[in-house]
Amino acid sequence: MKIAVNTRLLIKDKLEGIGWFTFENLKRITTQHPEHEFFFIFDRHFSDDFVFSNNIHPLVISPQARHPFLYYLWFEYSIPHVLKKIKPDLFFSPDGYLSLSADVKSMNVFHDLNFEHYPEDLPFFERKYYRHFFPRYAHKAAHIATVSEYSKSDVVKQYGIAPEKISVVYNGANEKFKPVNALTQKEIRAELTGGSPYFVFVGALHPRKNLVNLFKAFDLFKPSDDQNLKLVVVGEKKWWTEDIRRTYEGLKFREDVIFSGRLGIDKLTKVVGSALALTYVSYFEGFGIPIVEAYNAGVPVITSDITSMPEVAGDAALLIDPFSPQSIADAMHKIAKDEKLRDDLIMKGRNQKKEFTWQKSSERLWKAIESCLQ
Repeated sequence: MKIAVNTRLLIKDKLEGIGWFTFENLKRITTQHPEHEFFFIFDRHFSDDFVFSNNIHPLVISPQARHPFLYYLWFEYSIPHVLKKIKPDLFFSPDGYLSLSADVKSMNVFHDLNFEHYPEDLPFFERKYYRHFFPRYAHKAAHIATVSEYSKSDVVKQYGIAPEKISVVYNGANEKFKPVNALTQKEIRAELTGGSPYFVFVGALHPRKNLVNLFKAFDLFKPSDDQNLKLVVVGEKKWWTEDIRRTYEGLKFREDVIFSGRLGIDKLTKVVGSALALTYVSYFEGFGIPIVEAYNAGVPVITSDITSMPEVAGDAALLIDPFSPQSIADAMHKIAKDEKLRDDLIMKGRNQKKEFTWQKSSERLWKAIESCLQ
């Protein structure tokens, strides 16, 4: 069979959530199914690192699709043109986008529908594009994969899609996340915080990651802190809003918040592994990969009690109300003061993480793809 794949988010040294999903799953699927041909369609020069096996044919088509107007050109003009040449049995799109103009059986992955719930968090043209096209993509698809039961139910509810048309394909986490030794922890803490223990946040600094309430919670927590704890924020300020900036600048304990910027995977695993706990308190997630990364690293987790996060966290995290800074601060206080609680959460995390591996993800995804090829 010929399978054409939208691989525009495979960009060397710039993989983020959906990019990692694409990388980890396609790496396994293509190498484990040499009997099929895969046509990887990029929108820019690609790295050979993404040509995982001999059954992959990489193609580059323009324009570079990084704006709603360019999304439209790429998916509605460039993609149909190249698909006519390839004549694939399936067009697979791991970032949700499809081509309404292409007369090819299609399957996509919906990671979340945050733009339906919080459209104000996105730039004007982005949210207009998503809210116009994604319902149409849902109905165009022969099959849809999602990354959690929550996201599946959301697609069913928002777009009226039959549940049997949707497969749940959980994310995994990078296998490089492992517990660090005492020396590494000491070195990382010395480098980042002058030796102090710290809470860590990992993710794009986007409004839905709820940095406003995380900052407020940290300010509420600090007066009772006798360990000089810091808050380390890992991620790019790509979506740094006025509200986030104003909240940060108004913090009483602003000097205890440390921004590391984006980190490479080797450094990131050490920074997460050296933390006292992960504080991942988004108000909307389709999955929440950093939760599983923290479990793999042997680090306790504080996360939200809404959307997909309780599903991923199981009984291995402290669940908080993301709209209440006091709720977040109370969890920080419990983690900081109770070593037995930390150990208990770490032990439960070891069990919970077993459900979320990229091998399991790729097997589930391939089963969904096969259902389209039959």
